Amino acid sequence: MNQKTTNIIVVVGAASLILVISIGIRGSFGLYMTPITNSLQISREVFSIAIAIQMLVWGFGQPIFGAIADLYGTAKVIVLGAGLYACGLTIMGLSSGPVDLYTGAGALVGLGTSAMGFAIVLAPVVRVVPKNRRSLALGIATAGGSFGQFSMALLSGWLIETEGWSTALFIIAVITGLAVILAFALKGKNQQSEKIQESTNLTETLNQAVRHKSYLLLIAGFFVCGFHVTFVATHLPSYVSDLGLDEMLGAKAIALIGLANIAGTLIFGWLGGYYSKKLLLSGLYLFRSIVILCFVMSPKTELSVLLFAGLIGLLWLGTVPLTSGIVANIFGSKYLGTLFGIVFLSHQVGSFFGAWIGGKLFHFTSSYDFAWYISIALGVFAAIVHLPINDKPYNFVIKSKFS
Repeated sequence: MNQKTTNIIVVVGAASLILVISIGIRGSFGLYMTPITNSLQISREVFSIAIAIQMLVWGFGQPIFGAIADLYGTAKVIVLGAGLYACGLTIMGLSSGPVDLYTGAGALVGLGTSAMGFAIVLAPVVRVVPKNRRSLALGIATAGGSFGQFSMALLSGWLIETEGWSTALFIIAVITGLAVILAFALKGKNQQSEKIQESTNLTETLNQAVRHKSYLLLIAGFFVCGFHVTFVATHLPSYVSDLGLDEMLGAKAIALIGLANIAGTLIFGWLGGYYSKKLLLSGLYLFRSIVILCFVMSPKTELSVLLFAGLIGLLWLGTVPLTSGIVANIFGSKYLGTLFGIVFLSHQVGSFFGAWIGGKLFHFTSSYDFAWYISIALGVFAAIVHLPINDKPYNFVIKSKFS
């Protein structure tokens, strides 16, 4: 095995494990809704607002941390993120009311996840992996987040059951410290400069990207992904509990989503290396709507909940290697952390509405039905907007400083 292959394995492996921590922990937050709201005697809307704040902070922080990582190095950003994440979980564990939740679970966890999120961690993967293997490598790295959701959901569910929600959060906070060690495998700032970007700086790249129709369509489509995954991850456990089904079924469902997502991200990552990424994305969003519609219309049993979790899990984060792959195809990898960070901001705005609208509608109607119907409509919208995307490499217009 040569040095280049070893470097690829180390970078992809470290990226996967960091996402196990950052995305896995965040993906299990829905399990804490019922015990925290019951313990603190607050409404689900309060918890939903905390998660919505987290989504927005995560989103707005992503392009900022992405730019810092592009210019000064990924490892530094991840170490900072791990510290913020652990502080947020600790404050969340000590919560006595809404302000603590908004600060801990909302702002600090949002900043921590942003500094350890997809845009930051996947950029080094793109830079070290040859273009013909890039989509699969992105799928493998993204699968780390999927495995994290599976493993952290089971761990969190068990800890909540045996130790209580507060102690569970303290233990999970300690686990985030492992990301500090893993960050050093991604040490160093971007040294790669693809041919189309040799003479462009970050400002020029951003100015031209925001005028690119296909980039804007990607931004619109990724909003829907955020809405879907955050609505389901935040509200499915409580929805299952409201049905009078086994209390642990919610944890099992979230874990199964994560487990199925491992297969889904690998499959879509592999397919993206051979077939049109935009058509794969269009089909993925359409099938999400179909799966949600079938779940809403079916009798609610343990089997139907687990079947829904498995199917939606296959379609969960397969969007990430495909969407980030399209951004890399169009604009190259030099400023991928920033450019995908902006796309991911749209994802997090969608996540904000997925968390908040679910809680708001339940507060007014004592039902999640209308939120499910919104999810179906948004999936159809996303399927349509991806069709006209042109994912061919973009020829940057280089402006002379003398012109």
